[in-house]
Amino acid sequence: MESKSFLKSWGADYTEEGRVRFRLWATGQQTVTLRLASVDKAMTPTGDGWFELLVDNVAPGTEYQFVLADGMTVPDPASRGQKADVNGPSLVINPESYSWQNTHWRGRPWEESVVYELHIGTFTAEGTFNAAREKLPWLADLGITMIEVMPLAQFGGNRGWGYDGVLLYAPHAAYGTPDEFKAFVDAAHGYGISVVLDIVLNHFGPEGNYLPLLSPAFFHQERSTPWGAGIAYDVEAARRYIAEAPLYWLHEYFLDGLRFDAIDQIEDTAQKHILVEIAEQIRAEITDRPVHLTTEDCRNIIDLHPRNEDGSVPLFTGEWNDDLHNAVHVFATGETHAYYQDFAQQPEKMIARALAEGFAWQGEVSPHSGEKRGVDSRSQPPVAFVDFIQNHDQVGNRAQGERLISLAGPERTRVLLAALLLSPHIPLMFMGEEYGETNPFLFFTDFHGDLAKAVREGRAKEFAGHTGYEGVDVPDPNAESTFMMSKLDWQKPQSDDGKAWLALTRELLALRLQKIVPLLASAGGNSGSVIKTADGFFAVTWTFPNGTLSLAVNIGETEQPLPEMPGETLFAEPQSLTSLPQNAIIVRLAPGDAQ
Repeated sequence: MESKSFLKSWGADYTEEGRVRFRLWATGQQTVTLRLASVDKAMTPTGDGWFELLVDNVAPGTEYQFVLADGMTVPDPASRGQKADVNGPSLVINPESYSWQNTHWRGRPWEESVVYELHIGTFTAEGTFNAAREKLPWLADLGITMIEVMPLAQFGGNRGWGYDGVLLYAPHAAYGTPDEFKAFVDAAHGYGISVVLDIVLNHFGPEGNYLPLLSPAFFHQERSTPWGAGIAYDVEAARRYIAEAPLYWLHEYFLDGLRFDAIDQIEDTAQKHILVEIAEQIRAEITDRPVHLTTEDCRNIIDLHPRNEDGSVPLFTGEWNDDLHNAVHVFATGETHAYYQDFAQQPEKMIARALAEGFAWQGEVSPHSGEKRGVDSRSQPPVAFVDFIQNHDQVGNRAQGERLISLAGPERTRVLLAALLLSPHIPLMFMGEEYGETNPFLFFTDFHGDLAKAVREGRAKEFAGHTGYEGVDVPDPNAESTFMMSKLDWQKPQSDDGKAWLALTRELLALRLQKIVPLLASAGGNSGSVIKTADGFFAVTWTFPNGTLSLAVNIGETEQPLPEMPGETLFAEPQSLTSLPQNAIIVRLAPGDAQ
């Protein structure tokens, strides 16, 4: 396996001979000059707003910027790497300079996925790719099979979640160089861990986005998203910029997949939706390893996640299942404000339905929105749903960033973690969850001036008057202390509590790999059914060709009798259950006809 350059429509493409082709779409400019190593070179207009220049004898690491007619300098919107911040010089990158070590890697099947979501900046004290690489043996020993890295596209400032990226092809410079991210991916593969990247194709951040200045046609000003004007996916140059980014990350970084953020905000009027085009092109171009593509979409739709007759995936592999999380959150904490209102009535039934059928809302009218939400999802296989009991979003979008363990208590959280890891859906853990991390994960940024003031005041206003947040102090997102509080406490795993959590997580993941994963490759739709629900209690069963899996959970105050669950006990807490007291779980497995 050798690193190959992905030839982008935009930006700078380097060859071994030191020849670089620079291309920029700038319909709003009459002239554009390339400033390369402090030397200005006029770019040639080639029609339809494109400017181009071919330059010989360019060394990797050379700084460059584009100079506009009024003298303003801007970075390359398709920069492969920045010298430092989002407003400064871009760097010429040789995409073939890294020497891959684990050339044997050919990925892992989707059903083996245990996803570990991490934020590079807060995962370690150093907050770098190199430091994160040092933690890979820990994750491999635990039983993690897939790392999902929160967005890396260069964003304003040094600190941030990554969802305000503006240079979609450049790994954030504060985390390290492009080759250092490749080294992280390479090392993960050596430990048998897949790496997927969270990417944002629905908006650009508020700092460092020069695209409206370069080409106003990149955006539809009459169409808005929660973050500003909508991207003009139907404009060819803009479409190429967006559609090529996923392929670029997969090709040049040998990633094993991508997570597409908030796709409900991607509005495309083209005959073939850009998301379908992206998925089809990925499936056509990358055939030497499995590529796992997941989506986040509040609409609860399934048309982007079809299965072929043989069970293979022609488009997207799975969907983040917010319904399951939201129902679990209400079930565990009793909170019913905002979108949790949809799960306030009998959350046990919502959890059971989500586990058995996929979505909890399948076309009914949502009390929160007053509109119908979702479609029938029973035909989807369990592995089409990525489940979690916490993630960056629902933790970080709380005023004080509390994790579930701080809200529901450790006993209840242990039971819910066991249910997550032993269900046939694909489980996702948020970094630190494996050892019972109690440090918050807060919303943090690194903006300055008026933008910093607007973000700080907007964040405080967001929670003012909300039920449950009266009198709560909202940390300043721009304060460095907010970022530092969000870092993992790597002393906690050495404590008695941390060791107990790790032992539980390790046991559950070993059981999953040995007993549940073998059921999943042949698992189809319409496999789950609800056994029973009651206050604080639910029980679900799934019937597969290779076995029947059943799960029952009680966190209610009333002790529950054991429901009819065939097979041998796979896991129980407390052990040797004859009934289900408060904070108890039992999982059973019976062999199927195909075994």
